[in-house]
Amino acid sequence: MQVSKRLFSLETESAFAILEKVKKLELEGKDIINLGIGQPDFPTPQNILEAAKKAITDGHHGYTPSNGILPLREAVSKKIYEDYNTSVSPDNILITPGGKPVIFFAALIFGEPGVEIIYPDPGFPIYRSMIKYTGAKPVPLELKEKDNFEVNIELLEKLITNKTRLIILNNPNNPTGSFMNETKISQLVNILEKYPETVILSDEIYSKIIFDNFSMPSLLKFESIRDRLIVLEGWSKTFCMTGWRLGWSVWPNKIIDFANKLCVNDHSCPSSISQYAGLEALMGPQDEVVKIVKEFERRKSFVHNGLNRLKKIKCFKPGGAFYAFPNIIETNMSGNQFADIALNELGVALVPGSSFGDSVDEYVRLSYANSMENIEKAIYRLSKI
Repeated sequence: MQVSKRLFSLETESAFAILEKVKKLELEGKDIINLGIGQPDFPTPQNILEAAKKAITDGHHGYTPSNGILPLREAVSKKIYEDYNTSVSPDNILITPGGKPVIFFAALIFGEPGVEIIYPDPGFPIYRSMIKYTGAKPVPLELKEKDNFEVNIELLEKLITNKTRLIILNNPNNPTGSFMNETKISQLVNILEKYPETVILSDEIYSKIIFDNFSMPSLLKFESIRDRLIVLEGWSKTFCMTGWRLGWSVWPNKIIDFANKLCVNDHSCPSSISQYAGLEALMGPQDEVVKIVKEFERRKSFVHNGLNRLKKIKCFKPGGAFYAFPNIIETNMSGNQFADIALNELGVALVPGSSFGDSVDEYVRLSYANSMENIEKAIYRLSKI
């Protein structure tokens, strides 16, 4: 059997492979604390569950428009205005089954042999995977701990060439938990303004999980780049809806039709039930979101302090999302070796830094989307390494 050669360029997401290992070990009777998977451990809020049930009983079980139901796109538009004082037409909003299709579509629209796409390293592994799949050259933008894992603007500008079609940015960042505030984002936009032919994909999926009283400096707020800006957002992280497979994105006029055609060819439309649940999530009370973010911030402080008390481990202070990214170089182990020992000998599932890029082999990612009781146990176990 002969398959397309480009399939061999596809990579994977290690967190799911680790989740599979965890399930297998648990079936063998092992006590495993899973700090590998990146999903909130809280249940989907009750009002959202009730909206989904009502959608089923009301008969919303068929196809919807490929770009999503109009009331949901209008609700996203309203939410963007409330959050960022920015007007976006519902016609420029695309509802998708999760956020990954947005990465996939952007890569397909702009990637081909002979062009370059810049992506953050460390970063969400699907960025590089999809760039390689299209035949474009992946150009890593190294994020360094000395820069608080924020984008080094001078380095970014050096990477931009006449072959650069797309720049992928992520704030707050997965896997580091770093957060770029409005001052830094404004400086970044000043550079992006100098390259008007280059498109930007801003992954803002963690926009509501930000600490220390900061607010999200979405790139949607900057009119100067709006005509070439794609923004990826969704419900998974904010509303604890990872399994509902629901995301939203904003696309410029020139390419929204291409993206929508890809929806038609790929998945027809998002789940109708999930869309009505997502509508309630945006329009209903936000009390649970506030509680969840406060709890993540409490855990962040505990994890940051706890890891830094361990011998030979140093941990950068996260500013958003729900990840810690400790540096384990003083253990004389690679991230892979450290994660293997943590899982197989200590019963703690982590993700090695190398899963997120070539520049961070001496790190591991720890998700504190787990109970405080389990996090305390996990840090105690890690102290034995």
